[in-house]
Amino acid sequence: MATRFRTLQGGRGQSNKNNETYFDYSLLFTVLFLIGFGLMMIYSSSSYRANLDYEDSAYFLKKQLQAALLGIAGMVVVSRIPYHFWEKLAVPAYFASMALIPLVLTPLGYSSHGARRWIRILGFSLQPAEVAKLGMVIFLACLVCKMGKRIRTMKGFYALLIPPGIIAVMVWKITQNMSSAIIILGIAVLMIFVASPDYKRFVIMAVLGSAGAALIVFAIVKIANSPELTEKLGFRGLRILAWLNPEAYADGKGFQTLQALYAIGSGGIFGKGLGESIQKLGFLPEAQNDMIFSIICEELGLFGAIAVILLFLLLIWRCMIIANNAPDLFGALLVVGVMGHIAVQVILNIAVVTNSIPNTGISLPFISYGGSSVMFLLIEIGITLSVAKGIHLKDL
Repeated sequence: MATRFRTLQGGRGQSNKNNETYFDYSLLFTVLFLIGFGLMMIYSSSSYRANLDYEDSAYFLKKQLQAALLGIAGMVVVSRIPYHFWEKLAVPAYFASMALIPLVLTPLGYSSHGARRWIRILGFSLQPAEVAKLGMVIFLACLVCKMGKRIRTMKGFYALLIPPGIIAVMVWKITQNMSSAIIILGIAVLMIFVASPDYKRFVIMAVLGSAGAALIVFAIVKIANSPELTEKLGFRGLRILAWLNPEAYADGKGFQTLQALYAIGSGGIFGKGLGESIQKLGFLPEAQNDMIFSIICEELGLFGAIAVILLFLLLIWRCMIIANNAPDLFGALLVVGVMGHIAVQVILNIAVVTNSIPNTGISLPFISYGGSSVMFLLIEIGITLSVAKGIHLKDL
């Protein structure tokens, strides 16, 4: 990381041989605030459904609180572990991630909302895709450091894309979770982009990817003009059609998107007030999960939505500062991976809720309901704080 930020506003940590080490309190408090805000919004968006289905309005809140507390404990423990410890576990972490994914097809796996993406081990539910994201970040950071200048060659560049590509394909094909596969590839591309001095390759990849996506959309639209072929599109093709014209698919794939847009539009500038959402009362499916941002817009308005976005920008900025001042490349890449995970997921979630891209299941980090997601995100924050502790203020 050639460029360094000279202003660190986090705080001071413990002394190590008269060298004051850095601790980013801004990052920590931002994450804790997002967790607390997420718990509040989960209760607000899910209490009606939880009372109907489980006779306990706080059912989802309690489950998320348990996961958050476990995640915070994990974050504290991981933040105290020197981050180079993970370099030794890079290969086992990668292959453990690969081994967990097929378990969804065994008796350990179970289905929820029509998707088989979870496993149950010792009474705990776990989503292997979340483990894969963390395992891939650690492995790719280690691989980039070991390859060194070889990543500048075309052979080395494409070799770096193979490990995350394998994980992404496994997640997509085995768990039918395309959104997580996209996030994994997005994290990998960002990490390689930061480590690689040749940006032309990424421009070419972006152009080719955009052209390919446009061709796919064009082909689906052409097929949709033939009623006898429309049934062969599959649910992903129908999602693209619903994205282009949600009103035409209001009784199917466009229903959730339309309800989310109604929620956003009815919130206005300052919202209806906390707890006053109408769409969460059985109109918007999974209001506490992927579509929670629309409930934020409805209850807290444009003001609340912008406030949440600014908090994520603050979090990403703090990660960027830590990465630019990390003691070595491995630490910097770990933080870039965490930053990429959060940034990609936030962008995609908000894009889905606002119908900027086709609907796909992507949660809003730290805010959406999901135990595995919040636990592993907090562990990633713990790794980031561990890297920050390696920064000595005298070297800035």
